[in-house]
Amino acid sequence: MAHTNDDNSRPVHRGRRRRALAVAAAGLLIGLGAAGTALAEDGADGAGPPCSAQARACVDLASNQAWLLEDGEVSYGPVSITHGGKGTETPTGDFTVYDKDQDHRSFEFDGAEMPWSVFFAPGGIAFHEGKQEVDSAGCVKLDRDDAVTFFSNLGMNDRVEVR
Repeated sequence: MAHTNDDNSRPVHRGRRRRALAVAAAGLLIGLGAAGTALAEDGADGAGPPCSAQARACVDLASNQAWLLEDGEVSYGPVSITHGGKGTETPTGDFTVYDKDQDHRSFEFDGAEMPWSVFFAPGGIAFHEGKQEVDSAGCVKLDRDDAVTFFSNLGMNDRVEVR
């Protein structure tokens, strides 16, 4: 049913206007959704982090790289990493930072040093400083400067995505 606008000069089709606004809004949301996942299209080819815009840290196991992100944009990286080897693979998925310890020592591995630890996955999986020449027992090892940067920039409940 057509209604007239306030000056009664021409009809206003509110139903059509609302539908047009809804279609425009849906298009905008779809467009934003595509922009929000654009990072996910990149990957091991070095084109960028393969994680969502919600991630604060992104790990690409295939390329042995990690990034810090802020609002979907790279704020640090890529940096070289070493991760778990055969039988001690680094878990993939979406996680959150649940603990940090600047001077951590592993209980599982005879007190092995794990400086600048940022724990994010079950089983004590963390970002930490470590030798890049040797696979880890599941953790993501960084060189010292990168480990300090990850430790300083990641906070409790920050999202970590491992691909």
